[in-house]
Amino acid sequence: MADFDIIIRGGTIVDGSGNEPFKADVAVKDGRIARVGTVEGAAAEVIDATGRIVTPGFVDLHTHYDGQAIWSNRLAPSSRHGVTTVVVGNCGVGFAPCRPADHDLLIAVMEGVEDIPEVVMTEGLPWDWETFPEYLDALDRRARDIDVAAYIPHSPLRVYAMGERGANRDEATPEDLARMQELVCEAIDAGALGFATSRVFVHQTLQGVNIPSFEANQRELLAIGEAMGRKGAGLFQLVANIGEVYDREMAFLVEFAQKTGRPVTYTLAQTNTDSTGWRRTLDLFDAANAQGCKITGQVFPRPVGLVMGLDTSVHPFTFCKVYEAELAHLPLAERVAKMRNPEMCARLIADEPHDATQPIYMMARDVARCYPLRTAADYEPDTSKSIAQLAQAAGVSPTEYLYDYLLEQDGYSLIYAALANYADGTLDPVLEMMNNPNVVVGLGDGGAHYGVVCDASYSTFLLTHWTRDRAGERMPLATAVRGLTREPAEVAGMLDRGLLAEGYKADINVIDYDRLEVLMPYMLQDLPGNGRRLFQEASGFVATIVSGEVILRDDTPTDAFPGRLVRGMQKDPARIGVPA
Repeated sequence: MADFDIIIRGGTIVDGSGNEPFKADVAVKDGRIARVGTVEGAAAEVIDATGRIVTPGFVDLHTHYDGQAIWSNRLAPSSRHGVTTVVVGNCGVGFAPCRPADHDLLIAVMEGVEDIPEVVMTEGLPWDWETFPEYLDALDRRARDIDVAAYIPHSPLRVYAMGERGANRDEATPEDLARMQELVCEAIDAGALGFATSRVFVHQTLQGVNIPSFEANQRELLAIGEAMGRKGAGLFQLVANIGEVYDREMAFLVEFAQKTGRPVTYTLAQTNTDSTGWRRTLDLFDAANAQGCKITGQVFPRPVGLVMGLDTSVHPFTFCKVYEAELAHLPLAERVAKMRNPEMCARLIADEPHDATQPIYMMARDVARCYPLRTAADYEPDTSKSIAQLAQAAGVSPTEYLYDYLLEQDGYSLIYAALANYADGTLDPVLEMMNNPNVVVGLGDGGAHYGVVCDASYSTFLLTHWTRDRAGERMPLATAVRGLTREPAEVAGMLDRGLLAEGYKADINVIDYDRLEVLMPYMLQDLPGNGRRLFQEASGFVATIVSGEVILRDDTPTDAFPGRLVRGMQKDPARIGVPA
């Protein structure tokens, strides 16, 4: 009988602590790390990690696999990029709790906020739950490649507690608040990681209706937070509104943390309209945390952006009446052929687009912030490569340049529109944010925005661009790995993972660092109802291990599905038996 299940031999260990890498073996037994060092003995499988780095599995605190985790065994593309744990229920949207009469409402909310087509959810969701604990049980029943944890989301909670008044965003009565407190406590008892909400105005249904949680008053949020405080459990996640109310929203997070005693995590970004606002935010929270609060920002390590092209859900001509009436319904090859006709070209270029149904789609023609995506490394392009600058250099209008570019590669050319984190044409502000001790890396958004966003590749991008390939200031490899592993695990209170040390969960990546690369995104047709999604793979992952089982080998998924539901916060193996 073998001494261990797996021995990873001869690798360079980047253990998640932030300490310097070192050479060692890693032994795995019964889903846990049994030894790190020189390992004697035999194993059922030996992985040669010579010349490779060995890291803990990555943790993404912000995804939207709420539906995909129900209908699929694979939480890809995240699991193709070394991620071994994801959190769902973010932005306060999801599918539980929910009465049968409200199924259509929650589908409409998710369709608008997260760009998941209605038919995908209608075909993919069995709705064999009503309460949030029942939804967690449904997650628990599904075998999948990686682990998943879940917040109870605010919008479904509000509708479940208040009915139509909750959907209409009426103010909650004391009775409503008591009911929401009861449901949140029930969810935490069943294993919810915490509570999540959104207050941002762009989160709307396709009909332009704000989601139920939008502008819920602070009294409501404090009541929910106080219930978590009494339980002594639960993380509070928030996407704040922007514009004139932003600083007030940030001040409220300090008040929330002080009054409830619960940890807070929020979405942090550099916006195009307030390019230095993130500094005010970090100054505020650095001071609050110094006084005992626990408030953590989550930042995306590249521009937050749309991927646009004739084969994706949106591009600069999507909302032109001529395109909608005569081209949108055609297969790509036929569309390209018709668009190459000079008469059609003249008509489309002259046709002004009407307002997009989603505010973020208006970025499709912000040509100063749109860049050709010619390789998957083009996420920090020089501003001279913007569509505006390229068109000027070519002596044509931006619309003409866009039109010709989209027809390149038989219509498969892609454009990247930088919505945030690139106001200055550099990622230097993002580096400053990532280096702040009260900020973690995240926001992969996997499972959402299927037709226009593929941000779940951020972990591979962080390791390649920020530690190896960037022309400007870089990040030490050990720091980047800690940012992908132990830091987000600590924010979520999942203290059993994120470190390569004895007793910790055997979630591990073996990576050919020299060969590591993010590949170009492409459309994949594999969703329920024959739905399509942007997909992005990587090369360089020799193995990804979850709970001691190999789920990815040489960039190819295996048939192992060891991923499970993570019910609530998890104890630190190094602290078990140690007095608090």
